[in-house]
Amino acid sequence: MLVYVNGAKCIGIDAVRVTVEVDIVPGIGIHLVGLADTAVKESLLRTITALQSLEFHIPGKKIVINLAPADLHKNGSGYDLPIALGIIAASGQRSLPLLENFVVMGELGLDGSVRPVPGALPVADYARKAGFSGCILPRESAFEAVEYRDTKVYGVHSLMEVLDILGGELDHSGLLIWNSQECRDTGHSKSSAINSDTPDFADIVGQEGAKRGAEIACAGNHNMILVGPPGSGKSTLAKAIAGILPPMTMEESIVTSKIYSIAGISRGGFGLIRSRPFRAPHYSASLAAIIGGGGGDSILPGEVTLSQNGVLFMDEFGQMSKSVVEALRGPLEDRKVMISRLRSKVEYPASFMLVAASNPCPCGFWGDGNRCVCSPSRRMTYLSRLSGPILDRIDLHVWMQPVSSAMMMGHKKGERSSVIAERVMRARGIQEERFRDEEIHSNAEMTPRQIERYCQLSPQGREAMEKILQRMNMSMRAFHRILKLARTIADLAGCRDILPEHLMEAASFRFLDKISV
Repeated sequence: MLVYVNGAKCIGIDAVRVTVEVDIVPGIGIHLVGLADTAVKESLLRTITALQSLEFHIPGKKIVINLAPADLHKNGSGYDLPIALGIIAASGQRSLPLLENFVVMGELGLDGSVRPVPGALPVADYARKAGFSGCILPRESAFEAVEYRDTKVYGVHSLMEVLDILGGELDHSGLLIWNSQECRDTGHSKSSAINSDTPDFADIVGQEGAKRGAEIACAGNHNMILVGPPGSGKSTLAKAIAGILPPMTMEESIVTSKIYSIAGISRGGFGLIRSRPFRAPHYSASLAAIIGGGGGDSILPGEVTLSQNGVLFMDEFGQMSKSVVEALRGPLEDRKVMISRLRSKVEYPASFMLVAASNPCPCGFWGDGNRCVCSPSRRMTYLSRLSGPILDRIDLHVWMQPVSSAMMMGHKKGERSSVIAERVMRARGIQEERFRDEEIHSNAEMTPRQIERYCQLSPQGREAMEKILQRMNMSMRAFHRILKLARTIADLAGCRDILPEHLMEAASFRFLDKISV
């Protein structure tokens, strides 16, 4: 008897259909075909042991299991549950009339329990879009899809619960994940991705220029680099940025949640991620950790993708491997990353706000009076790690001076993060209205065509821009960065047109283009 069980496989941030075909015919042996990796092949022994522990018998015939389409590589332990259901249904040990109406994924324990698997949210999204009645997932994984109310999402603990659901004889609405006690207790909320100890802008001593740069960066989703001596507050300011970012839209929340689901990070969470991610990898992180990678077909997203719609903070930027720094060129420009292997290729989104921090020289004190002990050649070697192409892709270059003792003792509270966040929200609202017919949401994402359309200059603005170009030797990309930055400054000021003062302020944040060592 031939039986079909619906499964899925994640490619990028979306899931595609995988049909588990099980046929039992005269003969001997269990045969698994369909380009399965080692983890899938090992599922046979787990599945047989689990079935026997639940007192199901294994037919003494030839069992052929095909994972279709056969030219698509399958990996992971999520096919345990579909294979077990296929064997039970094909051998006639249980009648499962609803089997073809659901997408089923899950790992089996030897006692028949169902364990969590990554990628539950894309699977639930696929089941909804493909018109299935719903999906059956491990309970811990199903919590990710609790907000998908237009399709049935069941969270199960064991194989027996799955058989009861697919039997269709009893009411199992209590297994719907949004009816679980955990979801009722938490109100379907998900823990914030932002640390509760996020510094407030009011608590940062001095650094008014750097605070202004951070506000502009958040208002237009611009990349920023903070340069200054140790102890000037670079890391504190970067962490405080999380407190002035606007909340994510539903579309952004779904994309970000899918990424974390595939990476297996959001296990045990409830619903979609609502707070923008803030990722801060160590400067010794490898290229694969930053960009993404993995062996064979198990290509996992890296930090640039985990920072989607959020902030990627890279401290000690000048100490990072040059290959890692240069690899950021593509994601910063294209807002996506393509990871290629011999037999597979995966594209992940990578639209993030880069906040980098670096000392100006090896000793860290260049520009702080006479404290620097580095020679000009050592300074040049150190700053040469920040190549021209990388600096061209960073909109704001912010210099942070050390805080004087007098300022420390006489510090008065400045604007709170909540006040700055309101201005950022208004500017983002202007951009959402501006780009309502475009495929972008912020000024930093504008293409050259969109810059020409939305960043037109008045005669006075053109005159100011010509003076800036005469004074600064910059690339065409840096020129476009100034225009986008000036557009954001105008949005913060509530101005429809870009004024000369907006251009001058934007140009003041490009000091690394002309610095000499």
